[in-house]
Amino acid sequence: MTSARTLTLQTPLAEAVDPEIADAATAELGLATVGDLLRHFPFRYEGGAVEDDGTRRSEPRIGDDVVVIGTVTAITPPRAHHRGKKMFKVQVVNKVRAYDVTFFNYLPKPIQPDRQLLLIGRLGEFNGKLQLTHPVWLVLPDTTITSAEALAANEAGSTKAGSKRLKFADLSLLMQPTVPIYHGTKNMPTWLILSLVDSVLKRLAPVPESLPPAFLALHALMSLDDAVRAAHKPDGRAQADRARRRLAFDEAVAIETALARRAHDVGIVGAPPLRAPDGPLQAGLRERLPFSLTAGQEDVLAEILDDMARDHPMTRLLQGEVGSGKTLVALLAMLAAVDAGHQAVLLAPTEVLATQHLLSITAMLGDLAEAGQLGAAEAATTVTLLTGSMTVKQRRAALLRIVTGEAGIVIGTHALLEDTVEFFRLGLVVVDEQHRFGVEQRDRLRRKGTGESTDDDSMPHLLVMTATPIPRTVALAQFGDMATSVLRELPRGRQPIQTSVVPEDREAWVARAWARVDEEVRSGRQVYVVCPRIGDDATGEQAKAGFTDEDYDFEAPATEAKTSGRGASRGEPVVDEAEKPKTVSAIEMYDQLSAGPLGEHRIALLHGRLPADEKSEIMASFAAGEIDVLVATTVIEVGVDVANATTMVVRDADRFGISQLHQLRGRVGRGGLPGLCLLITATGSERTLERLQKVAETVDGFALAQLDLEYRGFGDILGVDQSGLARRLSFLDLAQDGDVLAAARDLAYEIVGEDPDLERHTALRAMNEVILGGDRGDYLDKA
Repeated sequence: MTSARTLTLQTPLAEAVDPEIADAATAELGLATVGDLLRHFPFRYEGGAVEDDGTRRSEPRIGDDVVVIGTVTAITPPRAHHRGKKMFKVQVVNKVRAYDVTFFNYLPKPIQPDRQLLLIGRLGEFNGKLQLTHPVWLVLPDTTITSAEALAANEAGSTKAGSKRLKFADLSLLMQPTVPIYHGTKNMPTWLILSLVDSVLKRLAPVPESLPPAFLALHALMSLDDAVRAAHKPDGRAQADRARRRLAFDEAVAIETALARRAHDVGIVGAPPLRAPDGPLQAGLRERLPFSLTAGQEDVLAEILDDMARDHPMTRLLQGEVGSGKTLVALLAMLAAVDAGHQAVLLAPTEVLATQHLLSITAMLGDLAEAGQLGAAEAATTVTLLTGSMTVKQRRAALLRIVTGEAGIVIGTHALLEDTVEFFRLGLVVVDEQHRFGVEQRDRLRRKGTGESTDDDSMPHLLVMTATPIPRTVALAQFGDMATSVLRELPRGRQPIQTSVVPEDREAWVARAWARVDEEVRSGRQVYVVCPRIGDDATGEQAKAGFTDEDYDFEAPATEAKTSGRGASRGEPVVDEAEKPKTVSAIEMYDQLSAGPLGEHRIALLHGRLPADEKSEIMASFAAGEIDVLVATTVIEVGVDVANATTMVVRDADRFGISQLHQLRGRVGRGGLPGLCLLITATGSERTLERLQKVAETVDGFALAQLDLEYRGFGDILGVDQSGLARRLSFLDLAQDGDVLAAARDLAYEIVGEDPDLERHTALRAMNEVILGGDRGDYLDKA
């Protein structure tokens, strides 16, 4: 132990506790300061004073990694098990429930009747009883064994490193009426974290108050110092809840302050005012459209054009229902920029999507996109594509059109971010599927500048689009620095999509699904078949189709190594790869369909590992009606618009998130014909079937987005949690705390409006650094 000096949240952990233990906390859990440690809050409490696990569910689920403190009530004599192993069974009971604890080959000698144990393991079930198999165990001091004896017993079954940790730990803390339970690891278990927290709390100076007194009074919040201490050592349920509410406000204020500071920084920069009402390109496109814009599209477009006409950069989020016409609105905004004498760029996350945008935009524009060609419209411009797979010759030609200004509209992928790309006069940046790009990447494109016509400090306007609707709370947390436009109304002529869940063990149902595919093709329609992974690559590994580990089996709870807040993602799956039910890959599906009853139809395979030109050729052939059935991964998730495609079959639908399924099925029913989506699943989980059934029951993307948030947590709702924000939220629940975020946003903008650098709000700035990491909140540059 280090000296007993007074500690602050900023004190390095190595100066507060034993350096070797501190190094382990940093390596295992990323805890480098006292503030980091104290923000590693309990995820539940064990004991009579507080019975709550912090996630609004009282019963542990099978497959959860659990921490149990209980008493040994029975030990069953060993019996023979598989391959000559002996199996020992111990019953452990706490105040809530009983557990059967199994050890193979030996029973640790310290585990005796009536002894108190702390157990950490994966919860199972056998014959209706909760079960732990070979859990990590720790004997606690009680009436049958002293603290010294318990320490000796635990050391006898521990490694040298474990013995060091045990000597630092205060096992008596595990016998207090309320025991905080922390997410930990094998080398940094909950009982050691508890001892670390207790050690620093005893020497922690009062934590300076970060929120204004009037705000605390308005929302009946306890002081920050009281909340930090009560979260780790509550006197009861009521105090624990009050501490959580206060700390949720701190997290919300930290997020919104960082966003408000970012909005302030952007707001003081100049931008080219793009004023071109009823310009020739805009008017020309409207004349060529075979339909009128919806009222919602007109309203949103007016908001965007009004922002673009100002001399400060627009920073606007455009979100809406799948198929609501966001791309058309964005195209009209880009044409407005070109009408005003500037260039517009559309940044897409994949080459497939960028190519689809090029095809659909040039098709809509017709002769308006043929500048310099015979038959071009009088005010025509040029649309140029730039991707990473282009040949040197193609790339040079594209770069030349961009730098000379010949290209009014530029469409591309990450290749647009390279230093060699220079624009003649960039006025508008549109980012599609924004969650696949970080703020840092978007800003790199904006820093390409607006050309010689403006000063160096100006930047283009920015419009970002989401692929699916997002809940209001997520918008507040992730896009609080942006104005928001929402499209709910679907274009006229869009037909409803019928969705059905098809359990794989119902053979007749599955057969009927494929028969329906055959019927659709024979009627002249086209079909998508979507699979969750590509297939076996050259090394024998399975490549997943654009999924994170959470997406692969997001219902699995976090391992104990994960930090987890009320609003956080549940982390990586705890099921071993070998134990996961096998999914059908796109390659396997293609082979099966080609050799089966659909073999007489024209079937093609599309996935992300194919060469770019081959992917483009396949998509063009499908759009032209030359392919009947397209077997694909999620490369077709967005941007693909084939009017004749009426049916989609999703294999292993349980491997997809709610919003992702909604986005996928939006590929059908786009041509005036009813759409059908069949979700085939082999899952045996009632909860998963319930989730799929809810997708089948509604086509309201906003309701499904909220449901997705409640199921999966913030870390997954926008795809990969690039920002790491979810891992920093211990109390803020984005599914429930909309009022907290709204109040925090109002306060943040008020404070930042008066004190942009928080020079007069040093306690708030310090607390924000502890919560978000870094002065400005690092997640903003990675979100």
